[in-house]
Amino acid sequence: MGIIPLCYQPGEDAETLELTGRERYTIDLPNDIREIKPGQDIMVKTDNGKSFKCTLRFDTEVIRYTDTVVEKQVNN
Repeated sequence: MGIIPLCYQPGEDAETLELTGRERYTIDLPNDIREIKPGQDIMVKTDNGKSFKCTLRFDTEVIRYTDTVVEKQVNN
C-alpha cells in the first residue's frame, strides 16, 4: 500500500466534481508496472458511480524495488 500522487484535470477540482471526501476510490492503473509513465492520465472511479480523469504525478520513472529486495532476502 502507498500513496499515489494525482492531480485533477485543468478546470476540475473536488468541488466541480462534487466530491465530498467520503468516497472510496478505485484508481485504474496499468497491470504492468513498466507501463506507468510520469504525467500519464488515468481514470478514477468512486463508490457512488462518478468517474473522472486525473494525471499521475510520479515525476520519475516507476521502479519496482520490492521484488528485488524480497528475492535477495529469500536467496540469502
